[in-house]
Amino acid sequence: MLTWPTQISLSQQSQWYISEKTGLLDMPKLLEAFQQFFRENSEHWTELFQYKEAGPQLLLQAFLQRIVNGGGRIEREYGLGRGRTDLLVVLPHAAGVQRIVLELKVQRGALRKTLIERALPQITGYMDHCGTREGHLIIFDQNERTWEDKIFHDETKYEGLTLQIWGM
Repeated sequence: MLTWPTQISLSQQSQWYISEKTGLLDMPKLLEAFQQFFRENSEHWTELFQYKEAGPQLLLQAFLQRIVNGGGRIEREYGLGRGRTDLLVVLPHAAGVQRIVLELKVQRGALRKTLIERALPQITGYMDHCGTREGHLIIFDQNERTWEDKIFHDETKYEGLTLQIWGM
């Protein structure tokens, strides 16, 4: 409450994440920006969390919060049927509501292929439950490797859906 007058007077340059072509949230552009942010800042911030697996998720959620504060919301551990998805971004737009499923996984060891194979049925099930065709699997690599080896972006098809896979 004390900072409200200052908050409303700040110039917001938040439209960089909205696609000019579609008017929808440009999640690939946003996640590319987060990859760079995570690369530059994760070591310091994730050490602050006692529960190490929560650190990357909380950083992503904080990064996304400024985006959805413009009228959307982030639902954490959103219950969809039997399972749970880590984050569901819901953002109203002119033609309806955009729903984006984000499934987050922490990688330790050489599990990337197995992790992706296990996560694909999980994320597509979540997408089906909430009625969206937009899903992003985000893998936080906790191994001692170079950032060049950790950072990647792939696209895969599974069960007729196109999914984005992000490594960081």
